Amino acid sequence: MFISPAYAETAPAEGATHTETGTAHEGASGVFPPFDSQTYPSQILWLVITFGLFYMLMQKVIAPRIGSILEQRHDRIAQDLDEASRLKAEADAAVEAYEKELAAAKSKAGSIASTARDEAKAKADAERAAVEADLTAKVAAAEARIGEIKAKAFTEVGTIAEETASAIVEQLIGATVSEGELKAAVSAAKEA
Repeated sequence: MFISPAYAETAPAEGATHTETGTAHEGASGVFPPFDSQTYPSQILWLVITFGLFYMLMQKVIAPRIGSILEQRHDRIAQDLDEASRLKAEADAAVEAYEKELAAAKSKAGSIASTARDEAKAKADAERAAVEADLTAKVAAAEARIGEIKAKAFTEVGTIAEETASAIVEQLIGATVSEGELKAAVSAAKEA
């Protein structure tokens, strides 16, 4: 059934039933029951009983569970922190060992490079010395050969000069010159 606001504000007649609850309005006071002073002692009794039961429930069941959960979490956090500090110490030790090995490897690489450089330099010096010795020997041999060729050429120059002078004199004068005179003239020209 539909109730309008105007109908809800009108009070029902004496002995009529209330439409929402289906009860009569007999002897009803206009005070809200929790604020009725006649019900205070029973309300206080039930409040004490209820508070006591909740207090006992909290003390015996809920608080120990919460306490054990908090203790477990505290223990787990402490274990995790201990584990983390142990792992950090291991990581620090590993980093330190790595840095030591890296420094050792760098120094070893430096010594290997220095040794290889020294060996390469010594080998290059030896090869250069061998090449220089070979070139010096070849230069000496070439100079000796040149000296021989020069000496041979100088000895032959005199003969060629004598032959040439004889041919020129014959052409110019038409007479022949003796070998002694040709040799004396070539010798005099060499000294001058």
